[in-house]
Amino acid sequence: MSALDTGRSGDTQPAGVALAGDYWRPEGRPDPLGEKGRSGIGAPLSRVDGADKVTGGARFAGEFRFDGMLYAALVCSTIANGRIVGIDTRDAESLDGVALVMTHQNAPRLNTPPVFLRAPNGAAGDDHPIMQTDRVHWNGQPVALVLAETQEQADAAAESIRVDYAAEPAMTDFAIAKTQARQPDNVLGGPAEIRVGDADSALAAAAYRVDATYTTPRHNHNAIEPHALTLAWVNEAEGEGETLRIHDASQCVDLAVASLAEVFGIDISRIHITSPFVGGGFGGKTLWQHQILAAAAAKLAGRPVRLALSREGVYRLVGGRACTEQRVALGADDRGRLQALIHSGVAAMTRHNNLPEPFFQATKCLYAADHIRLSIDVADMHMLANTFMRAPGESVGTFALESALDELADQLGMDPLELRARNEPERDPTSGLAFSSRQLLEAARAGAERFGWSERSATPAGRHDGEWQIGMGCATATYPYMRMPGAAASITLTPDGATVGIAAHEMGMGTATVQTQVAAARLGLPVEKIAFRYGDSRLAGSVLAGGSQQTAAIGGAVIAAQRALVAELLSLVDEHSPLSGLSPDEIECRDEGIGAIGDGSRFESYRQILASAGRSELSAEANAAESQELGNWSMHSFGTIFCEAGVSAVTGEVRVRRLLGSFDCGRILNAKTAASQFRGGMIMGLGMALMEETLFDARSGRVMNPSLADYHVPVQMDVPEIEVMWTDIPDPHTPMGSHGVGEIGITGVGAAVANAVYNACGKRVRDLPITLDRLL
Repeated sequence: MSALDTGRSGDTQPAGVALAGDYWRPEGRPDPLGEKGRSGIGAPLSRVDGADKVTGGARFAGEFRFDGMLYAALVCSTIANGRIVGIDTRDAESLDGVALVMTHQNAPRLNTPPVFLRAPNGAAGDDHPIMQTDRVHWNGQPVALVLAETQEQADAAAESIRVDYAAEPAMTDFAIAKTQARQPDNVLGGPAEIRVGDADSALAAAAYRVDATYTTPRHNHNAIEPHALTLAWVNEAEGEGETLRIHDASQCVDLAVASLAEVFGIDISRIHITSPFVGGGFGGKTLWQHQILAAAAAKLAGRPVRLALSREGVYRLVGGRACTEQRVALGADDRGRLQALIHSGVAAMTRHNNLPEPFFQATKCLYAADHIRLSIDVADMHMLANTFMRAPGESVGTFALESALDELADQLGMDPLELRARNEPERDPTSGLAFSSRQLLEAARAGAERFGWSERSATPAGRHDGEWQIGMGCATATYPYMRMPGAAASITLTPDGATVGIAAHEMGMGTATVQTQVAAARLGLPVEKIAFRYGDSRLAGSVLAGGSQQTAAIGGAVIAAQRALVAELLSLVDEHSPLSGLSPDEIECRDEGIGAIGDGSRFESYRQILASAGRSELSAEANAAESQELGNWSMHSFGTIFCEAGVSAVTGEVRVRRLLGSFDCGRILNAKTAASQFRGGMIMGLGMALMEETLFDARSGRVMNPSLADYHVPVQMDVPEIEVMWTDIPDPHTPMGSHGVGEIGITGVGAAVANAVYNACGKRVRDLPITLDRLL
């Protein structure tokens, strides 16, 4: 059995790290580049789609064309709750090039979309009827759609439509809504409240206490590629009816097919979605109203449609991260041992979706406390449904928790890293399960040494560089390991190589590249002989690109398909073959063929086996083995974020000078794409810490800054030197020894920056973003 099956590395090297070229690897471990060059498991293989992306060869969803295609534009509501009492489309319909104006008065009859996490096939952000009634549910809801021969004509016609409303009372002020908060039925399928012992009594009796409130604002998705799709109803086969053919920017093609089938009341076989390239997803590229409206309008007009949301349109139609108000209360003895840990609070939500921002997720597993109480309430508002956004819950929850830990360390006069080490749990504090793998302390120690943590001033405002006050901060990062069911893969083998197919997604994280490496290792082929097909709902399996679990899910499916292929190959050999009589468990793939494990004489190449059987190709498909690991172990990626920040004593400006992330995520499958994911997450965390904030008008429920001119995200000049490193110690309980790396990078960054700011100038900021007005 290959080490790739179990993730066992066969050694117990410590987690010290050393710099090796442009990526990190553990000190004393063999270079993963090895004799096979820069393509083996762990090696920094460049993206297989990289050249197409940088030269313009990659076609995104909004770049496909159908003959006779029309262009769409949307009209969005300007009230948060009420009814449409009049809609005048006459001017729009009279303009040149306009082919259709669709409103609730003439839209096709549609079923209510199934909601993600609420329905088995749900991919929709909410369960509002889509242009079926005169009701308005949030400020920004689509109330009309225009189709025209050009985008300019569609936009002009949309601007000419006049809508009259009868507004009704709306809950659009979070300060009021939180006073009427309720406990949700569940949080990500689990309880909304978790209790271990009596945390409130333990807090009251503790010698050292921190009890503070932390707030985080609304955040909006801002992928480089705004949401776009191109679609048509086509006749693929005579007599079988029309098929809805969609090119979409999607991170869930299979769920989207199932949901659209329910909405339009047709069989899933009559919907085909492809999503070959996605210019960023982060949780927002699921199913929203614009896809359904475009398909309905194309059906009504009888012509193909392209609908591309403007940047403002993304803010109006696509959910983001909801605002939170969190209380973290910590009680400790004089040695820093936590006796009480309380993490509770309120998140904004709408009753039409099922995603309360799960801010206590990280707190469930991070620290050993004698007594724990975790709870989330939701404040119902008339707003666009919130949705997943990179590390939902963990990103904002670690800001509160890790800031509170820093406050406690300051009160105790203890190094923040030492306080965290003293509260390292032996088992999961809330579930009681053993950790499958946890080298957090090793990662923290290695990161501290590399970062120069020993130079940190123990006294706030103790270091200066001219007008700049310099400080260091740290925070723990974590994100759960997940492997969702439904993954399957196909492998087609030819004398010249293999093609692997799975309905997976590539949003820039390097999926195609990493899985090419995994498939090459499984099949004993060089990477240049592997073709990886993905982003097509008609390929095998159902894999969501979310929860940092796609790599594990795909890897499990590829392993299953490879084993099925080996069985098929053995069925082709005759009694004269050196492989005759061997079972699949006695076989390994190597050197472009299969052979007996440990016996170099019993081997045949793929080419020989296929030729002897008179076959030009051989295919196998298999479902990934059902995930058993999550029921037996507490499984997470871990890390420590280090930050050095300067605060101007004159203006209050914050400049982050350095960031370092030291991670424990099991085996790293590709050093280059992993480093990119870590850094990308840390940059997103930097934006969350210093600038990102959706301004929500509490009077009208309207987003006031729906553009990148007013909603600020980090640009090149905002981003400091960022170093990343990792332990590379495989988890023996995962299919490939690896954990997800896509979301952990953002967790902990907000707190690390806030803690560095406090160390720099002595001012504690408990409300994100940390803008200069909070430091003057």
